[in-house]
Amino acid sequence: MAEADPQIDIRAKSSTKSPKFARLVLLASVPLLLVGGATAYYIVNDHYVSTDNAYVQQDKVSISAEVGGRIVDVAVRENDVVKEGDLLFRIDPAPFQIAIEQADASIAAAQVRVLSLQTEYQTTNVDIESAREDVAFYEKEYQRQSSLMQDGFTTRARLQAAEHALSDARSRVAAAQANATKARAALATGSAAPGINPAIKAGEVQREQAMLNLSRTEVRAPVAGVVSQGDRLQPGQMMVQGLPGVTIVASSKSWVEANFKETDLANMRVGQPAEITFDAYPNLKVRGKVSSIGAGTGSEFSVLPAQNANGNWVKVTQRVPVRISITDKPKRAMIAGLSAHVRIDTDK
Repeated sequence: MAEADPQIDIRAKSSTKSPKFARLVLLASVPLLLVGGATAYYIVNDHYVSTDNAYVQQDKVSISAEVGGRIVDVAVRENDVVKEGDLLFRIDPAPFQIAIEQADASIAAAQVRVLSLQTEYQTTNVDIESAREDVAFYEKEYQRQSSLMQDGFTTRARLQAAEHALSDARSRVAAAQANATKARAALATGSAAPGINPAIKAGEVQREQAMLNLSRTEVRAPVAGVVSQGDRLQPGQMMVQGLPGVTIVASSKSWVEANFKETDLANMRVGQPAEITFDAYPNLKVRGKVSSIGAGTGSEFSVLPAQNANGNWVKVTQRVPVRISITDKPKRAMIAGLSAHVRIDTDK
């Protein structure tokens, strides 16, 4: 029998061990790679905090009429884009035009009254002069009767009549002076509106108020934006003063309100950069920054705050609203209420 070649046996054993060793290396390297990858990912992303509890916010201006009345014209519809000063709707101006005419009538009546008072005042001056002349005449008559009485050429009755006539003339002077004072007081003006009769001033103020109310029958957009809830405006509908009739969303200014866990706030600061993505636009990424951090948690300002003073209290991680300003100009339209995902770099 031929002897076995030792070199062939060595090669056979080596070829048998090589696949086993490779499998062992592979099995050992996979966990190491996973641990190493997880460690590297943690190190790289350790300074990032993120949340998907975030929503796009925009200023919303509720428009109401400053005067009540029936709507006669509606100039906008839902989702119309308006500029500042554009007409939204118009209220029936007829009642306010009548109010202006009533104010004009009040001014005219006050002016007539002032002319009458001026005439009365001038008449009182004439009455005063006439009464003074009577006083002068009856003083002389009284002196004459008094002299005649001393000489015995007149009667006591005549002296008393002259005395009574003098007293009556003096009373007429006093009455005429009182009437003059009264007429002068009626023509007087106050320090709040010097030189203008109060009744005329009241009529002018009434007219200005009526003119202001007439101008308020045309309700215009205070800001530029998009009309929302415009279907509530219908011609013929009665508009109640102060009741919201339409809303304008100021789409030119948008931000994101992100509700972060309280455990994410340790390293968060105002001014840190943020990356924003949107559920509505999967391929859109927008840069932003932390504008402000809320002064209270969401539950603190809720209608029914949590009451923890009981034996069933369970600790719940609170959420704090963080305002993220958008520094980029988004390529897609921002819509109030869109869901967003915010990622903040707390290392910068």
